[in-house]
Amino acid sequence: MQLFRTKSVEQTIAETGEEGRKLKRNLTWWDLSIMGVAVAVGAGIFSVGAQAAAFHAGPAVIISFLIAGVVCGAAVMCYAEFASMIPVAGSAYTFTYTTVGEIMAWIIGWDLILEMLMAGSVISKYWGVYLNDFMRLMGWNFNTNLTFGSFHIDVAPIIIVAFFTTLLVFGTKIGARVDGAMTVLKIAIVFFVVIVGFFYVKASNFTPFIPPTEPASSVASSSAVSGVMGQPLWQWATGMVPSIYGVPGILSGAALVFFAFIGFDVVATASEETKDPHKNVPLGIGVGMALIIVMYMLVAIVTTGMVSYKELAQQDSPSLATAFELVGANWAAKIISFGIVLGLATVVMVLLLGLTRIVFAMSRDGLLPRSLSKTGKHGTPAGLQIAVGVVVALVAALFDIGVLSDMVNIGTLSAFTLVAISIPIMRKKRPDLPRAFKIPGNPWVPIFIGLANLWLMLNLTVLTWIRFLVWLVVGFAIYFGYGYRHARLGTGDLSEELSEETNQAING
Repeated sequence: MQLFRTKSVEQTIAETGEEGRKLKRNLTWWDLSIMGVAVAVGAGIFSVGAQAAAFHAGPAVIISFLIAGVVCGAAVMCYAEFASMIPVAGSAYTFTYTTVGEIMAWIIGWDLILEMLMAGSVISKYWGVYLNDFMRLMGWNFNTNLTFGSFHIDVAPIIIVAFFTTLLVFGTKIGARVDGAMTVLKIAIVFFVVIVGFFYVKASNFTPFIPPTEPASSVASSSAVSGVMGQPLWQWATGMVPSIYGVPGILSGAALVFFAFIGFDVVATASEETKDPHKNVPLGIGVGMALIIVMYMLVAIVTTGMVSYKELAQQDSPSLATAFELVGANWAAKIISFGIVLGLATVVMVLLLGLTRIVFAMSRDGLLPRSLSKTGKHGTPAGLQIAVGVVVALVAALFDIGVLSDMVNIGTLSAFTLVAISIPIMRKKRPDLPRAFKIPGNPWVPIFIGLANLWLMLNLTVLTWIRFLVWLVVGFAIYFGYGYRHARLGTGDLSEELSEETNQAING
């Protein structure tokens, strides 16, 4: 079996011109930047930092955000190099297929499906929860939960998914414009809340900046990190007693808040729909990443400066809103609640887009049924987009979904690791290819980036790793049962002849 067979860059780019499976290029660098901010700045900006401060790192969560931001930013540079060289849908899946081989590409594609399906379902579900909470705070007597006898359904996820699915069917540009307008408003809310929060900051709350290490069981609300299943994998493997705070807490906090930076593998999936991708993809990714790091660092400073991390640890589910409540500024809850509703809505759209483009790319390669990759008159895979929307909406509306941020994280980190390692491989394999952007320090910097992502993976919980392995087993069953036998690379259906248009695209 040729499990590590690879596609050439020429083959990969040639497929983008296949009749009936061609995406329309109409996005700019600003669209990509806003798309990245949209998916990375959701409800998490109002909650994940407070939770990491309370149960992991204390005020040093600021360092956790910095570590996660630097690691993600470095990985993003690897994405930018590949995306400027291979501007094709599929993101890490496509990049891996051209370097490491088909089996590794399948693993990454399967991980990205897990990441975006679960994230899309969970976030659309919680959009409904926060929408109802916002209406309650405003005194509006309305609820999106319906009951038919013993059957319960929340129609809010169906509504938000249907809305953005419709926009994406009629064109990625239309969806990006609506999403962009909502994201700009969301950014304004974040900065408003941060500015107001600074008036409540007390320097004493930053002391001690790095709290001494404690057993996880010493914090009442930290049951999530006290058991074996909730312990970071490396602590369990080394026989270490579950602990929080100190340097280990900073590192586990970085693994948790990495969830805040997952938007860029989604942005890379849209490179096939970007005008002048060699220039606009690296620029869009870079600008978006800078905006996100600044916003998260400011929110982390405000959250830990307003109240002591010990007070946050006494709460069941601490958030930025909790910090405002503890200082008596209850009015802020309404603004934050509206910001969360707005923030989650924009995340849903980008995840729907990303999930569809991953499945689209795998289908076009034959690893999934080819019928899924057909595009319509608007230059979008309308049938697939609708199918994805139906699945996400039904899962969100009918099932009681927990917050699976760790599952999302491990899928993203595994993709980041392989993309980073693939940079020196592709540099050696194809030094002749034009690269509009190059990550400096090859091969050592990309290798270090890959190891840093792997280290963050080892800081995720034992239970997360068990679930991840189960998901991989299911993926291998599908690959060996269908994907390997139907892959176009193996059947000989994939033509290596390039059109003049494709040659021009490769040569810039």
